[in-house]
Amino acid sequence: MTGFPAFLRLDGRGALVVGGGAAAAAKARLLAASGARVTVVAAAPGADVDALAAQGAVRLHRREFARADIAGKAVAIGAAGDAAIDEAVSAAARAAGVPVNIVDAPALSSFTVPAIIRRDPFVIGVSSGGAAPAMARRVREAVEQVLPDRLGRLATFSRDFRAAVRGAIADAGARRRFWERVFDGPIARAVLGGQEDRARRAMLAAINGAAASAPAVGFVSIVGAGPGDPDLLTLRAVHALQRADVIVHDRLVAPEILSCARRDAERIFVGKAPGAHSRTQDEINDILVAQARAGKRVVRLKGGDPMVFGRGGEELAHLRRHGIETEIVPGVTAATGCAAAAGIPLTHRGLSHGVTFIAGQGRDGADEPDWDTLARKNHTVVVYMGVATAARTAAKLIAAGRDGATPVAVIENGTRADQRVLTGTLSGLGRLVSGHSVRGPALLVVGEVAAEAEAAEAFEEFAALAAGGSAA
Repeated sequence: MTGFPAFLRLDGRGALVVGGGAAAAAKARLLAASGARVTVVAAAPGADVDALAAQGAVRLHRREFARADIAGKAVAIGAAGDAAIDEAVSAAARAAGVPVNIVDAPALSSFTVPAIIRRDPFVIGVSSGGAAPAMARRVREAVEQVLPDRLGRLATFSRDFRAAVRGAIADAGARRRFWERVFDGPIARAVLGGQEDRARRAMLAAINGAAASAPAVGFVSIVGAGPGDPDLLTLRAVHALQRADVIVHDRLVAPEILSCARRDAERIFVGKAPGAHSRTQDEINDILVAQARAGKRVVRLKGGDPMVFGRGGEELAHLRRHGIETEIVPGVTAATGCAAAAGIPLTHRGLSHGVTFIAGQGRDGADEPDWDTLARKNHTVVVYMGVATAARTAAKLIAAGRDGATPVAVIENGTRADQRVLTGTLSGLGRLVSGHSVRGPALLVVGEVAAEAEAAEAFEEFAALAAGGSAA
C-alpha cells in the first residue's frame, strides 16, 4: 500500500484550485460537492470554470497564482498544466503544511485524488497511488457496475433503525447477525427496489418479533479455496469469507485468500501435512460444531474443492448429525486448475476419452483403486497427494498394462507464481519426482495429454525469447 487511505472533512473550510481548464473545473466541482469553500485562481479560465463561478459554486480570481493564495486553505490542488506553476503551487503548499495534489504529477503531490464512486452516503475511492490513474478509473467502472443505484437509500434506511435495533438487541454479535439477515434478505431487496414502505413494515416486525429475540444460531460454510491463485476464488466464496466470524483453514490456503476475510474474523489453523497432522479430523469436527453452537458464522476453508479428496463429505455428515445448518461452496479443484495452468487438456479428441481422479494416499493407506481400469489407453489419470507414492503408482499402472512410455506431468504449486511443471514418462515417474526434489503440493497427470505440457512450455519459452527476455 503506497498511501494511507482517508477522507478529509472539508465542510466550510477553504480549498484552493489553481488552473482554468477542464481538470481544474472537475477538481473544483468535486471539492464544492464535499462542502468546501472553493477558490479558483486562473489567468485564463475556461468556460467550465466560468460557469462554476457564475453559479456561485466557486470564487474565481482571474490572475496568476501567488504564494499568499495558500493562506488559510485546508487543501490545495494544482491543475494548471504548466510545470512552473504546478511546481510553485506544490512548494508553497508544502511550506505551509497544506495537503497538495498536482494533477498527473505524483512526485509533486502529498496526496492523490482517487477515482470516486458515489452512492451517498457511501463514497468509495479507488487509487493506484498515482501509478496508473487510467487503470484506477477502469476499476471504478467495474465496481460501479455491481453496486445497486439505491445502495445509498439502503444505508439511510438502516441508519433510521439503528437506535431501535440497539434497544431491542443488547448483544453486539447478535445485532451484527440481525443486520446481516436484513441486508441479505427481503427487507434490503424491497429498499433497493424502491418499496421502502413495505420494507419499513417488515423491519418493524423483525425488530419486535422473534427475529430480534431468538437465540444465536450458528452456520457453517464448507468453502473451496481453489488450487492456489487467489483470482480463482469464486464470488460466493469471497462473500462467505467476508461474513464469517470464524475461519477454520488448511495449510494449503494462501495468505492472499485469507486476506479476503473480515479483519476481525478469528482464524483457526488446522493444517495437515503428510505424516505431520496438527489436528485430527475428529478434533476439526469438534471445533466446527463448538463454534457453530456458539452462534458463529463459520467458514471451513479448504484448498481446491472441499468435496474432491478434501474430506468435506465427512465434515458435512458430522455437522448434519449434530443439527448444524451447513452449505457447500464449491471451488476450482486442483485437477482442472493446475492442468489448465500447465496447458494440459484433461480430455482431448484422439488422445483421451475420459479422466479419473484418484488419491495417491487413501484413507489410512487402505483404499486401493482399480488399476486395471486406470491402465486403459487414451484415458487420463490425475493423482492427488501422490508425491510420496509416485513410484508405486507408476509400477501399479505398468503392471496393469499401461505402457511405460506413457507421458506424465508433475505440476508443483499449480496456478501459483512459483508453479513448476516437470514432464517425463510413466516408467520414470518416481525418478522424475525424487530427482527434482518435488515437495508439493503437487499433482501427477498420467496419460497421452500430458505431452501437451511440453508444447505449452515450448510456447512460453518462445514467447519469452521473442520479447527479448529469458525463459528461465
